[in-house]
Amino acid sequence: MPQRVVDLSLLIEDNMPAHKLFQRPVITTHLSHESSAALNLGVPGDPMTFQTNFIAMLDHVGTHVDAFKHVNPNGAPVDEMPLELFMGKAVCFDLRHIPDLGDITVADMEAAEEKSGVKVNGHIVLLCTGFHKRNYPSLDSVWKNPLLTAEATRWLHDRGSKMHGVEGPSTDKPSDNIFAQHRLCRDLGMSHWEWLVNLEELVGKGEVQFFGVPLKFKGGSGSPVRAFALVDA
Repeated sequence: MPQRVVDLSLLIEDNMPAHKLFQRPVITTHLSHESSAALNLGVPGDPMTFQTNFIAMLDHVGTHVDAFKHVNPNGAPVDEMPLELFMGKAVCFDLRHIPDLGDITVADMEAAEEKSGVKVNGHIVLLCTGFHKRNYPSLDSVWKNPLLTAEATRWLHDRGSKMHGVEGPSTDKPSDNIFAQHRLCRDLGMSHWEWLVNLEELVGKGEVQFFGVPLKFKGGSGSPVRAFALVDA
């Protein structure tokens, strides 16, 4: 059956919103076509000009994946994690009833699983709460994302799901500093993608193929990713 690609990645921009603890990125022109003309590259009548950009950003800005090292001092950095973790069969749960700063519970997960028609068995589970469309690009969006509760995280682990993905800057609620979800992921050997977008396009599509592969940063605590899914056209 023909398939189409659904882009799940946030546009990376200069000074874009970032997690409450993190600096926003700096992206600016390094050399432009106009300034590089002074280098006199190419040949007479056909100059070679180019543009390069300067990018300064943390490895947890925009659509990104957490390495095990992010929350575990003995965890594997992103360059040592197996690539297979970052792709595979996935399902998107419809959780659009969850409000900003709400809690995603086991009951929510069970109801969403039944609605999806996919029994979670080692799947990557993507959680569509509608958060991104409601809030971005407002700067206060970094203070509003819901919480994936520890109990719901354990529910995923019990079903063999090692990776999950959320909208917004974190799986933990920004209104406290407990980080219960991250601490449990640390203990269970799980991880996640944060600030996925366009998840609404995966709702009701059943099982899809998801890809969110990191850059190979040596010792990286995480990495930006270009996340996307393949769905039946």
